[in-house]
Formats: sequence, C-alpha cells, structure tokens
Amino acid sequence: MNVDRIIFLDKRGNTRSAMAKALYEKMFPDSGIEAIARGLVVSFSEPLNQKTEAVMAGNGLGTEGFHSEELSDADITDGTLILAMNAKQRSDAIAWHDEANESNTFVLSEFAGEELEIMDPYGGNLQVYGICLEALGQTIEKLPDRIKEFENE
Repeated sequence: MNVDRIIFLDKRGNTRSAMAKALYEKMFPDSGIEAIARGLVVSFSEPLNQKTEAVMAGNGLGTEGFHSEELSDADITDGTLILAMNAKQRSDAIAWHDEANESNTFVLSEFAGEELEIMDPYGGNLQVYGICLEALGQTIEKLPDRIKEFENE
C-alpha cells in the first residue's frame, strides 16, 4: 500500500488526534502525506479541548479553525493509514467502519515500535497535556521510516 493519508484517531477527535495531526504537519511538511484528525464518537462538532489548545499554541502548533469530525468510511481511501491512540479505538474503528481493517488500522504507538500507548490526558492539568504532546512528538518522529517499511511489506 502506498500511504497518501494518515488519519489520527481518538475518541472525541479534539485532543490527542488533533495534537498528532498538528505535530505531523509541523515535523514533516513536505511528506506528501495528508494528515487528518478524527474521532470515533463525535455527536456534534467541537473546538479543541481548551487545555489541548493551550499546550498546542504554547508549542507553536496551529489551532485556528479546528473542529472535531467523526470518522466516516468516506475518509478511508486505498492509501489511508489509520493510527488510533489505543487498542480499543482500533478495534472499534474496525468493527464500525467497513473500510477500516487489520491491514490499514493500527495503534499509533505499536505501529511506531513503542511499547506503551499514548496516554489520554483528559482530566489532567496542563502539565499532563504537555507530557502527552511530548510523547506524541517522540512517537510521530518515527513515522516516516516506519511508513516506508510498511509500504514495502
């Protein structure tokens, strides 16, 4: 599979997936891969979580105009790689979406070769959100090499 889109996926689509999308775009602006953030359960479009927005803005990541969107089958094309924040979200994506499957949907940390999932900062203070952003950055830094390997498998 030739990856041309990455969907970063979390539960509500306005915290970790938004951070991951912004980090990927900042770190790899010329990758040729579109990055988008989606949520599994988005009853109505919401702006960024306030603490997420504060941590992102404080780290020079764009936040303007962001609103959460629910993952849809239309988002998933032949070249789409779905990277969920945890195993439950991965299994839900596969169960709920015909286009998501075992060969295109992974847990972000496992895909990147990390042992631990990216923690959900929800309910924590700004420091916890900052730690989450840092962990995401360290994981996302590994994606270009891992994507090349994946495309050659």
